[in-house]
Amino acid sequence: MNKFDQKRIEFLRTAAIQPCVSYDSVYLDFYSRYRDNAALGEKEVRYADAYTYAISRLTPKIDRFELIVGKPVHPLNEEQKTAWNELQDVRESFHVPGQASHMALDYELLLKEGAIGISRQIDSYLQQTQDPQKIAFYQLAKSCLSAVEICAQNHANEAKRLAEIEADETVKVELYEIARICERVPKYPARTFHEALQSVHFLVYILGFEPYLYGSMLYPLGHPDRYLYAYYEKDLASGILTKERAQTLIDCLAIQMNHRVPRGLSTGYMVGGRNADGALVQNDLTSAFMQAIDDVRLVYPSVGLCVTHGMDDKYLMQACEILSHGRSHPAIFNDDVISGGLRSYGVTEQESYNYIHSTCVEITPVASSSVWVASPYTNMPQILLDLLAKDFDSFDELLSAYFQDLDTSIEKNYLIELASRKTRNNTSICPLLSCFVNNCLEKGVDIEQGGARYQWIMPSFVGMANLVDSLYALKKTVFEQKNFTLTQMRSMLAANFEGFEPQRKYLIDRIEKYGNDVDDVDALFTHVNAHIISACQKYSIKHGDSDGKNRLIPSVFCWTRHEKFGRFTGATPDGRKAGFPLGDGSGPCQGREKCGPLASVLSSTKWSHKELIGGVAVNMKFTKKTFTSNSMQNMLAIVKTYLERGGFEMQINVVDEETLRAAQQDPESYRDLVVRIGGYSDYFVQISPQMQAEVLLRTTHGV
Repeated sequence: MNKFDQKRIEFLRTAAIQPCVSYDSVYLDFYSRYRDNAALGEKEVRYADAYTYAISRLTPKIDRFELIVGKPVHPLNEEQKTAWNELQDVRESFHVPGQASHMALDYELLLKEGAIGISRQIDSYLQQTQDPQKIAFYQLAKSCLSAVEICAQNHANEAKRLAEIEADETVKVELYEIARICERVPKYPARTFHEALQSVHFLVYILGFEPYLYGSMLYPLGHPDRYLYAYYEKDLASGILTKERAQTLIDCLAIQMNHRVPRGLSTGYMVGGRNADGALVQNDLTSAFMQAIDDVRLVYPSVGLCVTHGMDDKYLMQACEILSHGRSHPAIFNDDVISGGLRSYGVTEQESYNYIHSTCVEITPVASSSVWVASPYTNMPQILLDLLAKDFDSFDELLSAYFQDLDTSIEKNYLIELASRKTRNNTSICPLLSCFVNNCLEKGVDIEQGGARYQWIMPSFVGMANLVDSLYALKKTVFEQKNFTLTQMRSMLAANFEGFEPQRKYLIDRIEKYGNDVDDVDALFTHVNAHIISACQKYSIKHGDSDGKNRLIPSVFCWTRHEKFGRFTGATPDGRKAGFPLGDGSGPCQGREKCGPLASVLSSTKWSHKELIGGVAVNMKFTKKTFTSNSMQNMLAIVKTYLERGGFEMQINVVDEETLRAAQQDPESYRDLVVRIGGYSDYFVQISPQMQAEVLLRTTHGV
């Protein structure tokens, strides 16, 4: 990368560390227009009018040196805040429950057809139907597509205006090129690599505004090393693109993700894996999109490397090299396990290779998903604590009762999610999104009315390691060794171990823990995991979903929920005190790995990951100060062992405790220090003190 582009990326990344991410003024325009145009009648007509009005008024913001444009910098001013409060009834009428976004779209359709080509497809569907509901849906979709074209043209106009007053000739030329590109895409099919990048970004930027789902929309970019490679290869061959320029464009795209999604969430893309024909995907863009992590050094993009049998080791080595620099990405995903798991749920082989980690580690099919991830999170240790009010004669009796209560919780939560689905079906629409999700256009059905191919619900079970360690502690100390009675255990927990520190120390230090390759402990994790899988598999059948489109598919990851649940969860039999975060995924609890990283990996792969398509997150932390070239080979070997044993996903932090402590003392100097949390990454100095303590307590391995 030349010096000018190095300066460009450093300038842009610095501005993106603490961005303003807001669509609020766009929402204000929509809701006020919708309220004022009740005379238009039908909901769809009012929506189309208000949507076009709001998007057309969106003020373009193009910063100097940007090459990819479009970001939601639209907060409310004081006058607008008053108007916003006056719209409370309208805003509340649009509020709907349930999950949103968490999927990748049909970017190939966008790049091949453009908005104008998709609009022509809709015209052909209109000619084939007399159904008034389908006609209304198609007309609304066309209207929203035209609004996107208006918004892109507004950005083109702004780029021209800036070019006319720009003194630097290089920047002036770039602004005129941005104007030309925004006049072209996403209205028309993309012709170049730069156009393709801009088109894809512009779509997800606009889709961040969704009236029925006010909040942050999370649309990852799928597998750009697949759908962009033909443009890259053609432009290289024609001489209009160099590898260095391509990297700069990719880095600019990566930086824009930080302006599009607030911190504390997640968005990004995946590279590697296999294409629809089963052929390996490993090319220049696979490397370039990983290199963006090292170049921008921000909380986004959240990148997943899909490792599959036969892939060249250089890609996994590149990932380990980037991680060794202290980055928290890429996460390593097992393509063979995930694609096999998708097929076990009825996804075709061709489609099983085309998935995305929808934000953190949740897997959803690309371009076909209305999947609700982490819906809901379940506090596994809390179910045990609630149960311990009763007496039990044996551990088996206790475990059987636990599974009964867990099953009750699973069914209750599933029915709540189904009720939310029904509410959404009856009240909301999402026409622009529906244009890029199979099979909405083909069926003439909005995604919110059931148009998507897959409508799974994915509950996540949090605190699995705490549960397993607690169950094992009860088994050994109450029912086998009889160190304590259940009454005594209840007293210790109720007191948060105050006055019982020797007993707590015994539970912590003398009772084996998950993560140390102890078969008796790990077998409990296997048993609980198998029960969860079996329980979830019953529900699509039980509730009449014969084709499996509404399956209940489990996960064992946590995002930040382990810290939030931990705050309100009392002391647990594993020795954890009340208020402390639960375990940070499906690996061992913080600080309990005593036998090194290999033993941790062995414990974490004794149970089946394949069915947990809702996501599995295993965190590992290595010390940076002792990292050498040999360490790299050792880390590579650990990752490979995890994958070969059927591990789903691994995320790695290479950071020293001294660095984290220094960041606590001097946050300003470390404001771009990124750490992995529980499936996503965040700036260490911006997470809560409780979460900082949790990250510090995680076992740090030497390699």
